Amino acid sequence: MKNYTKISDIEELLPLLEEALQLKKENTDPQLGKGKTLGMLFFNSSLRTRLSTEKAAKLLGMDVMVMNVNSDAWALEFEDAVVMDSNKAEHIKEGAAVISQYCDIIAVRAFPELQDKEKDNAESVINGFIKYASVPVVSLESATAHPLQALTDALTILEIKTVKRPKVVLTWAPHPRALPHAVPNSFLEMMQRMDVDLVVTNPEGYDLNPNIIKDTKVIHNQEKALENADFVYVKNWSSYEQYGKVLSTDASWTFSNKKLAITNNAKVMHCLPVRRNVVIADEILDGENSVVIHQANNRTFAAQAVLKTILKNL
Repeated sequence: MKNYTKISDIEELLPLLEEALQLKKENTDPQLGKGKTLGMLFFNSSLRTRLSTEKAAKLLGMDVMVMNVNSDAWALEFEDAVVMDSNKAEHIKEGAAVISQYCDIIAVRAFPELQDKEKDNAESVINGFIKYASVPVVSLESATAHPLQALTDALTILEIKTVKRPKVVLTWAPHPRALPHAVPNSFLEMMQRMDVDLVVTNPEGYDLNPNIIKDTKVIHNQEKALENADFVYVKNWSSYEQYGKVLSTDASWTFSNKKLAITNNAKVMHCLPVRRNVVIADEILDGENSVVIHQANNRTFAAQAVLKTILKNL
């Protein structure tokens, strides 16, 4: 693994998950990253991703530098062959090259604008760093993908499943804001590589990118989709077809005990942060079926497994 910016960067999933589980039991390589530096660049806010990845790097002996790019750095230009007469003071060509002199791995977080589908799908920020950096690049979430979160989700399911091939349901839930597709996209791609019975449920108009869905079953009736589910991943996303639009805030899609009763006493997952009593009801989040805190804790070990794999290849 040279970079980790998409699920397909994982050559073999199970060994990587087993590595994460072993690291959770015991930090097996506290000196591997000694003398190495992780540079973390945030174009958007973060809590779990920032803290867990920084902790993961330090557990491997790495030094960590963190920059909030929008407030601490020169505005970066990502377009090639452009006349730089706007507010963009530095081009990614020089920016990425210079950061590569200071860091052994660069980790980047940048959200979509949710206005131009083609532009967001082009992933100009993360791809700009991949193109012009001379060191490995890790995605801390990009316009269309959140591979570290998805690895965490796979780790959580592998760790607590009680049947060999669990039914996993990704369900849309209401939200007052237009949210990106990165988490559901990467979750689907990850689950498609695991031995699970995968179902997506969302209202009409909220189908995800067909290139991501592929042959995954999509059911627009939430109750039907939830039948016999062992895991339910609750997440909002904006419309992909009517790109970035909020078409519905239907409260009947909020995940509650009533919805849980349809499942096979499912474990309930969410990437956090979560809007209580909008996306998921208090009764679920505060109940024994919620694994959102367990899931968040696994962020450290998923990131540690990725960083360890990259470090071993430097």
